[in-house]
Amino acid sequence: MKVTSDFLVIGSGIAGLSFALKVAGHGTVSLVTKREMADSATNLAQGGIASVFSPDDSFEKHIEDTMEAGAYLSHPEVVKMVVERGPEAIKDLINWGVEFTRKQDKSFDLHREGGHSERRIFHVQDITGREIERALIEAARSHPNIRIYENHIAVDLITEAKATQRRVCPNSCIGAYVLDIQGKEVLTFGARYTILATGGCGKVYLYTCNPDVATGDGVAMAYRAGAAISNMEFMQFHPTTLFHPHAKSFLISEAVRGEGAILKRQDRTAFMENYHKLKDLAPRDIVARAIDNEMKVHGDDCVFLDITHKGADFIQGHFPNIYETCLSYGIDMTREPIPVVPAAHYLCGGIKVDMNGETDIKNLFAIGETACTGLHGANRLASNSLLEGVVYANLAAQTCLERLSEPASPFPPIAPWDTGSARDSDEEVVVAHNWHEIRQSMWNYVGIVRSTKRLARAHRRIQMIQEEIADYYWDFFITSDLIELRNIATVAELIVRCALERHESRGLHYTIDYPETNDSHWKRDTLIRKNI
Repeated sequence: MKVTSDFLVIGSGIAGLSFALKVAGHGTVSLVTKREMADSATNLAQGGIASVFSPDDSFEKHIEDTMEAGAYLSHPEVVKMVVERGPEAIKDLINWGVEFTRKQDKSFDLHREGGHSERRIFHVQDITGREIERALIEAARSHPNIRIYENHIAVDLITEAKATQRRVCPNSCIGAYVLDIQGKEVLTFGARYTILATGGCGKVYLYTCNPDVATGDGVAMAYRAGAAISNMEFMQFHPTTLFHPHAKSFLISEAVRGEGAILKRQDRTAFMENYHKLKDLAPRDIVARAIDNEMKVHGDDCVFLDITHKGADFIQGHFPNIYETCLSYGIDMTREPIPVVPAAHYLCGGIKVDMNGETDIKNLFAIGETACTGLHGANRLASNSLLEGVVYANLAAQTCLERLSEPASPFPPIAPWDTGSARDSDEEVVVAHNWHEIRQSMWNYVGIVRSTKRLARAHRRIQMIQEEIADYYWDFFITSDLIELRNIATVAELIVRCALERHESRGLHYTIDYPETNDSHWKRDTLIRKNI
């Protein structure tokens, strides 16, 4: 079966939905998402979206906060552009139906988070992402030009070179092969423009606050197609996720610290003043390393986040979702501190794109967490990610719509998916075992603190697993589990290779072999491209 449309959007978070809504009035949109529409990292976002609004704030302050958090590896021209488009992004979300929290006088209730010098976080209590997803999904479902394919997972991109079996320069993307998970059939999606909005890759690590869908699919597919991948060594570990055996790394928003919560050891001693001038409001990389160090030095399983001094009414009013979730696990955050540990949270690298969100494969765009735009540098400033998703969705949409009026070249014939001699698998245990081994190796050897020896060990293990996956992949009918396993193995390799390449410590990449920042040699992006 073949599906054709003007735009193929893969992913249903804030970036993918924003793009779809921007272009749907001008062409047909196929929106593919591998679970239900709301299964995205956006839906779990608690804190909010950063944008200058207060008269006490300025674009210059937001730009400097972003550059400082990114260890000055962020691209200044990108930071300036994204920050200055912030108010427009907020306006778009409001127009699509997002109801940001307001004060009694109807003015916006702006939060402050770690790394921000001013209050500039638009939020919806502590369930901002859920409200954004609700509004955007409703808008997308009601648009006649958007056709939604839930429970469909992209397998591989289709490029002109792949379709014609010859070298094409420049290469261009003409769609993707997509597995209908329930129908167990691989479909061919052809499109003039393909947009990867597949989110991050937190599931490559053993402990993560990402949803189960975060398996780096976009990065892996783009890499296999020949697109450049950049800065994969910069994986952000959220400092504060709930430490509880059944909580599945529930995230405790940075806004809790922004409203006065204090990190403490088990003996209730505050410690962040020993690590940074901003104490508990330091950038995430510093807070995560501080917690990691405190746990190792004192032999503790976790640290504690204490906001009890703010009072029950304040806590329940500002953080109702976090309060209720903690309470469901027997923790009353109005009376006792919350046990927390770091967990893999956000990929600051990804598919390298230009200032319009386009990759170096023509008509292939990447937006949101799967892209490396240059905004985040070596460490993402809190709440800049939702902002980036909306801004780059708009930029990519503008670029595509400008080209849409140009005469379209006819698609080359695209061969249907070839199953060859594949058969049903009777060895699913292999998939489960390899999945766990990759995630365990990444957590043990490619975590918050690294060394060349640990990275090399991880690289060897991942290469061995990739050989097993390759054999398995071609022998059996593909499943969503196998596709995701193949992708996290690819992403794990890319993270390790980028980490081995960077011989310094900067932002989220800290290695004991090169503990200092080296601006003279390493104030630049890492870059990996597959030879095809």
